[in-house]
Amino acid sequence: MRVFMAVYPPAEVREHFKRVVDGLAVARPRERSVRLAAPERWHLTVAFIGDVDDEVAATEALEELASVPAPVVRIAGGRTLGRGQFKHLVAELETEDDGVGLRRLGAAVRKALRRHRLPFDRRGWQPHVTIARPGNLVGDEELAVDLEVLAAYRGPAWRLDEVRLMRSHLGPQPEYDVLAAVHLQ
Repeated sequence: MRVFMAVYPPAEVREHFKRVVDGLAVARPRERSVRLAAPERWHLTVAFIGDVDDEVAATEALEELASVPAPVVRIAGGRTLGRGQFKHLVAELETEDDGVGLRRLGAAVRKALRRHRLPFDRRGWQPHVTIARPGNLVGDEELAVDLEVLAAYRGPAWRLDEVRLMRSHLGPQPEYDVLAAVHLQ
């Protein structure tokens, strides 16, 4: 079972941001479609755990997060990750505390995963929301304009107060199931 921990923006945040995304070059129809993430699937991956035999240890690790203070965040800015056919366009997150709350959450997640001997991506956590996977289908000039639009965007703030343990089903349109959830302080 392939699992990860994630936070989903509330509906009003997604609706506000969707108006911006709909105007981006990555959202325009093309000969070959860009893999655009659907607004209901926009999420912030807190930790990618990967394949596990059952979700008990992951659920227990998730439950340890209940004492972590919930940071206040907003979608603000954007960048690309990866190169060539693996290029992603992502939105960044901004906090009222210069990222302290997000770093605290990230550290607590990794500590809980280590304690339960669960695998996770040990590279530095880069909080973001994936918008699209344009790869080579969108030119650098168009992406530069999209990045300018995202740089000017400051969405509504929200309390990042629930972390979910998700199961992913891979494919052209990935599907996600909620296995468990915990509310932060």
